[in-house]
Amino acid sequence: MSTGSGAASAPAPNPHDTPTAPDTPRRTSSMFSSLRVRNYRLFFLGQVVSNIGTWMQRIAQDWLVLSLTGSAAAVGITTALQFLPMLLFGLYGGVLVDRLRKRPTLLVTQTAMALTSLALAALTLTDRVEVWHIYVAAFALGLATVVDNPARQSFVSELVGPGHLQNAVSLNSANFQSARLVGPAVAGLLITGVGTGWAFLLNGLSFVAPLTGLLMMRARELHTVERAPRGKGQLREGLRYVAGRPDLLWPIVLIGFIGTFAFNFPVYLSAFADDVFHGGAGAYSMFNTLMAVGSLIGALLAARRGTARLRLLVLAALAFGALEIVAAGAPTLWMFALLMVPIGLFAMTVNVTTNTSIQMSTDPAVRGRVMALYMMVFLGGAPVGAPIVGWVTDTYGARVGLAVGGAIAMAAAAVIGLILARVGGLRLSVGWRNGHPRVRFVPRERQKVLAPAV
Repeated sequence: MSTGSGAASAPAPNPHDTPTAPDTPRRTSSMFSSLRVRNYRLFFLGQVVSNIGTWMQRIAQDWLVLSLTGSAAAVGITTALQFLPMLLFGLYGGVLVDRLRKRPTLLVTQTAMALTSLALAALTLTDRVEVWHIYVAAFALGLATVVDNPARQSFVSELVGPGHLQNAVSLNSANFQSARLVGPAVAGLLITGVGTGWAFLLNGLSFVAPLTGLLMMRARELHTVERAPRGKGQLREGLRYVAGRPDLLWPIVLIGFIGTFAFNFPVYLSAFADDVFHGGAGAYSMFNTLMAVGSLIGALLAARRGTARLRLLVLAALAFGALEIVAAGAPTLWMFALLMVPIGLFAMTVNVTTNTSIQMSTDPAVRGRVMALYMMVFLGGAPVGAPIVGWVTDTYGARVGLAVGGAIAMAAAAVIGLILARVGGLRLSVGWRNGHPRVRFVPRERQKVLAPAV
């Protein structure tokens, strides 16, 4: 694997294929091929347990804040505090990750997150918890995430190498979506049965699984890369690297638009559940569950693909936006609910394809900084866009709000698809084949040959 600047070793961007380094094999993998790698298997199993605990804490945290204050705004403040560190310090976290060894870094961040949960559990179980304690815990968790997120993202390539990267990233997403189906249900049972404090306690204890997995890994089997030396201007260097690589810049811009305006599902789904279909909390829960099912299917389908193509990213984003527009006009609750499955599938396809294409196209020496930028745009987009989306939804209705989000996603995908095609030296070819219209991108030289026949 290259450890240089990346500019020389990176192939020209192509909207059909994600560029890969010259020594990166293209292969079609089975759905669970990366689990054959012992180190990744340990990582995956640890994340199974930890992700369930994370979803349990999310639900318990929101419920506890609402119980203490009776204010939905307080719940929003808690969420904002958890995301604020990523917005403020996310890029600096990427600089640190490029300088540090990933496994020891994750041992520290995962331990810090476990201690935060255990402290909150102790306060809650002893009936001493106050809302400001939860605010501090949310902010502390966000601080740990600043380093933990890019470290975990870039560590996957060290676990499996380039040949299994697409599969491993997809399985990570499937892992998270599976926990999304299990964690909230377990949290609900705990909250109603024994109280929120036990959910925090079990989440804190769940970190034993990933920490044990990290300690059991064989260091000699890691695909280690040269770490970036300490120096000035490394943050600017990472930004310049992305700015000079259209195959990195434009997928990040696309996920920024979609994450900001089209991924605000808590706003959209709660509005449809209450204001449009009058189904209450039951309908909202059903919408989220069906979307999680679609996301899980999308992640597993992505795991079967051996490569990540930018063409697939653009097409999936177009389909996702179109489905949101269709769902906005759904006349019945059940039709809207069923549309959540394909919406979740294409949303996950966008996520996984963007994540994998960026990782596979980035020089290992700057991967932490690039992934930090990606995570900052992706995770920071929804909180920034939520007030805008909420205002549109409140003013013009849930159907208009969802349709606008879908339209923005489609417009961004179309424009960025054309930009990537132009950068890759492609042109739009319109013709007929076997009596049917055919629209596709072809190399410019080929376009000139085909032009007289069109």
